[in-house]
Amino acid sequence: MSFNTLNEPEPAGLPALDRRGLMAGVAAASGFALAVQPVSAQTITTDAAGLTAGMVEVNAPDGKVPAFRAYPEGKPAAPVVLVVSEIFGVHEHIKDVARRLAKLGYYAIAVEHFIRHGDVRTAPDMAGVQAIVGKQVDASVMRDLDAAVAFAKSEGALADRLAITGFCWGGRITWLYAAHNPALKAGVAWYGRVTGPTDAIRPKHPQDVAAQIKAPVLGLYGGQDQGIPVAGVEKLVADMKAAGGRAELIVYPDAPHAFHADYRPSYREAAAKDGWARLQAWLKTHGV
Repeated sequence: MSFNTLNEPEPAGLPALDRRGLMAGVAAASGFALAVQPVSAQTITTDAAGLTAGMVEVNAPDGKVPAFRAYPEGKPAAPVVLVVSEIFGVHEHIKDVARRLAKLGYYAIAVEHFIRHGDVRTAPDMAGVQAIVGKQVDASVMRDLDAAVAFAKSEGALADRLAITGFCWGGRITWLYAAHNPALKAGVAWYGRVTGPTDAIRPKHPQDVAAQIKAPVLGLYGGQDQGIPVAGVEKLVADMKAAGGRAELIVYPDAPHAFHADYRPSYREAAAKDGWARLQAWLKTHGV
């Protein structure tokens, strides 16, 4: 059962998810999104040795959506971590994050949410990416994530031990999903927006649902992030605590936005490694 805060209906004209050619392309694609090329030499690559890893199709309410999932080989009965991408979709970096989690013993799954409106990984520039991402409805994302949990459970994963983590666009979604799904055990939001303008696509932001967020959420943010004022995240955390929720904010004073993105110039190794260690501790502390 979900909270009602994000259950708004889809706007009219949502494209059907029956475009087999596009879906097949998503399943077969690999590498990094075109809009982030060239990638940095410091990019981390995690192999799939000892893992079951690859693309699957998740049954969302409006049709099948592609997702990448990874878990320890022969051991799908593992706690579930939903991995929510940046605006660049489920490209190689997000797949690598899923493999890293699988190496730690988790069943990690990342849904390609934007595919209803196009393939962000093949968009040639940021304008093309934003044109696709800007059409993706929050309520649809919540349903995709619910469907991913159901898929994981169907494969034998321990869906009652559920966590979520997301980056940038996915960081915002992490806070929202923590309000949406009361069964969530823990969340880790990496530099996601918590306030902003609202419309039919984004009717609420994390700050608007602070009182509904009961799962413990760890926020990891950069002090030099030019687009996300730390004060706004501090207010969200304070309002959550005032409403009986649990949250913690870690700010890396010298880190910019996207400091975990090892394939981009924004990567800051010390902050990224510390954040990853804190993610692991947060999940363990809260039973995931």
